[in-house]
Amino acid sequence: MIRNGWTLLGRSIRNFSSTRPALSFIGGSPVRLAEGVEVSMEKIPPEFCRSFVKGKQKFMLDQNIVVRGPKGKLKTLVPSFVKIDQKDDLITVLVDNPDDKIQRSMWGTLRAILHNNVIGTSEGHLAIVKFVGVGYRALLEEENGTQVIGLKVGYPYTPKYKVPSDLKASLPSPARLLIEGIDKQQVKLFAARIREFKKPEPYKGKGLYVDDETIRLKQKKIK
Repeated sequence: MIRNGWTLLGRSIRNFSSTRPALSFIGGSPVRLAEGVEVSMEKIPPEFCRSFVKGKQKFMLDQNIVVRGPKGKLKTLVPSFVKIDQKDDLITVLVDNPDDKIQRSMWGTLRAILHNNVIGTSEGHLAIVKFVGVGYRALLEEENGTQVIGLKVGYPYTPKYKVPSDLKASLPSPARLLIEGIDKQQVKLFAARIREFKKPEPYKGKGLYVDDETIRLKQKKIK
């Protein structure tokens, strides 16, 4: 879940650590920093920390992994058992106990989020919404400084979607809508929200497609 540019995952953070627990295949794979990108840990004051319970264990979210780059900054709330280790331009995510099922299950996810945030703050993320169908197209307007997307998809009315302030929409062609931003999850979720209005139908293939999405067409049954 994303709130105000923060990715909420768990609750806690620590400073850089030189200790290196055993690494999992995915979670322990280093992330290479792009040029101009910095990663740091931020402690959260105790009065602002939250906690979550999983199984019989309680975890504190008391730290952020902060990624800063040319395109912006992203923060990810993480549990107290998470650390990061930096050597030159390589960042490795560590957990206190790799044998713990809960810590191990979150390890790979945290590594994936860090990787996506490094790309997002250096290059940005992109989702492409394609309009397939006769007359299907997107409209892009601006209302009070906010981008608004309109959908022409065969209905007598035009549904509209306000583009979140930290995303950007563009129309290289009427049937091709681009959504850009630094937070991959937010970019993909907004594209999915637009697609939800007119999902591809299985007989003629008309509808909205995201990125490389394809469907298998069905044949109508002849009575």
